[in-house]
Order: sequence, then C-alpha cells, then structure tokens
Amino acid sequence: MNSYIYAAPCHFGLESVLKREIQGLGCKIVSVDDGRVTFEGDADTAAAANIKLRTAERILLLVDEFRAVTYDELFEKTKAVYWEEFLPRDAKFWVAKASSVKSALFSPSDIQRIIKKAMVDRMSAHYGYRWAPETGAAYPLRVAIRKDIVTLGLDTTGTSLHKRGYRISPVIAPISETLAAALILLTPWRQGRILVDPFCGSGTFPIEAAMIAGNIAPGVRREFLSEKWDSILPGDSFRRAREQARAEELPVTDTDIQGYDIDPKAVKAARENAREAGVLSYLHFQRRAVADLSHSGKYGFIITNPPYGERIEDRANLPELYGALGEAYRKLDTWSMYVITAYDQAENGIGLKSSKNRKIYNGMMKTYLYEYIGPKPPRKPREGRT
Repeated sequence: MNSYIYAAPCHFGLESVLKREIQGLGCKIVSVDDGRVTFEGDADTAAAANIKLRTAERILLLVDEFRAVTYDELFEKTKAVYWEEFLPRDAKFWVAKASSVKSALFSPSDIQRIIKKAMVDRMSAHYGYRWAPETGAAYPLRVAIRKDIVTLGLDTTGTSLHKRGYRISPVIAPISETLAAALILLTPWRQGRILVDPFCGSGTFPIEAAMIAGNIAPGVRREFLSEKWDSILPGDSFRRAREQARAEELPVTDTDIQGYDIDPKAVKAARENAREAGVLSYLHFQRRAVADLSHSGKYGFIITNPPYGERIEDRANLPELYGALGEAYRKLDTWSMYVITAYDQAENGIGLKSSKNRKIYNGMMKTYLYEYIGPKPPRKPREGRT
C-alpha cells in the first residue's frame, strides 16, 4: 500500500496534544510546526485519522512542496506535479483556501487562480480534454505558503472535524469541540475522576469528556469528502475504520461528569446535544450559578470556558463572576482547575495565582489557559497488599 504524508492543522499552542494522538494511531511524526502536525501513513490512515482524532481541524493529504517566489514559478512548478496520480478524469477540483506568511507571493486570490489554471493545464494535457468536466468526486486543494515554501494539500475531510454532528442546539459563543477535547486531554483528568464545568453552555466540555471516557471516536457518525476518492483510497477503508472504532468503545462506569449554567436555555441545549451524542446517561446537567458550585468529592477537576465580556456592557460583571469562581474553587481544596478565557483580568478576578498559564488561540482570538494544579490523589493499594 502506498505511503503518504499527511498534515493536520490544530489550534495554536496545542500541537503536543495532537502529536500524542497521532502517535496513538501508530503513525510516524514528520514535523511539528505552529498550528500543524505532519505525519506519515498509508492510504487507510486518512480514514483512521478523520474518524479518531479529537484535536485536529482537518486532515490534508500532501501532494507536493516546493519553493516559489514568482507567479510564473508557482505556475510551472504546480503544473509539473503529477496531478493525474491523485485526480481522476472527472474530478471536481478547486483551490478552497490559500494562505501566505512572510513570502514574496502574498495575494490569496492570485495564488488560487494561478494554481487552478496550472492544474487544469496538466489535467487537460494528460486526459486529452479541452475543458475539465468536473462532474465527479470533490477534491478541494488547500495551499499554504510560508517563507516562500509552497505546500499543496488535498483536503480529505471537507466540513471541519470540529463538526462532530451532535451539536443540534448551539448557544452564543460556544467553545469548539476540537479545542474542548484538546484542553481536556492536556489535563490529568481520566475516567473515574470528577469533572465539573460551571459555565457549560451547550455542554461541549462534558460531552467531549464523556466521549473520551468511553473511547467514542468523534467522527464515527459523520461523513468525509475522501470517502468517494476511489482513485486514491481503498473503497472500504472508512467502513473498516468505523467498525474498528466502534469495537474499541468502552463502557463508561464510575463516572461523575457535570455541567452547570445559570441560563436554563443553555442547560436545555446541553442535554439535547448530549442526547444526540449518545452520552446523556453519563452526564448530569443542572441550572446553577457559579457561586453555588460545590461538591462532596475530592480530587476533582473544574474545566471551563467562562464568559469573556465580548460586549462592553457585559465586562462590568466579570470581576464578580470570576471572583465567585475563585471563591468556590478555594473551598474545593483538593481539586484542580483549568480556565480558558480572553478576559485579561481573569487571574486577579479569581484571586489566586495560577500554577501556570499558556497562550492558546481560539480561532483568531488570543486566550489564556490558567492552570490551577491541585494535589494528586493517594495511590490505591494493590490487591493482596496492605
């Protein structure tokens, strides 16, 4: 089976989490860059990566990489690519996105136009037609130019991987599923330990945690563009990957995952989304103010995305809101807390200095993850030992 190089974009600052996930698939890491992990795999890897990876935004099959500093050079080097090895005669192909950073070629529209023309010329010469029919499967191309190095990648995913298919009832400014999963995987939380999100919104953190606990593959219920790429990928690779993912699911036992929100509409939306994801029975959602946050258990986790104060009129309420979160957390003296927010006074509002914080980009918004790391629970004695 052919070997390919794939690239998986992710949120800036969370590349290490995605790298571990990819290694978990048994793939060799080629490189780790800002917002992207590149890895090696076979044709079946496209299916496994799309279905199983929780923290990638999409999976690109890399076609070629070269240096170009003029549009003529871009055209000729793109035309020289063996596109016929990837695209069938009737392929529908276009440049879905072009980006450029610190490069001589910087106009996305010009880059898209020239690359498309070069691809059409190559395909026309190979297949012997005057006009590309483009009546078959879709093969969108994504182009990234960084420091004059052009990377061409076919998008195997289509709709972004954060679209798991369960969010049928959104609320305002939800955190994406891929970001929520990455932040959970960044913490020591595991099945059997308590997790509470006091600002649960549409329920993304609790739902993603339940899917992690049950080893439920995030993409097992959705479709992908490359399922129709018979010219490159085995026709049954996605079917086999789904069957394997379902066989690897685990029973969710001894779990305590809760989500609270002051807004009853948010609580209702969270329940509907959890039901759609098939994990509602593992979760508890409740209307509750953050000031009323409490729990009798020990060594639990708060993982949350509080309001940022996007609107000026809302910012006046933030000190009180973050203060209530800090007060509630101080009473949970064995717990850990992870707070992602764009509010620049979050630490002051909470009233506690974080153990560490890291910069993470939520889309184009710069946010910080404040980590308050509590004590480790005592080790359980092994059977037969006292």
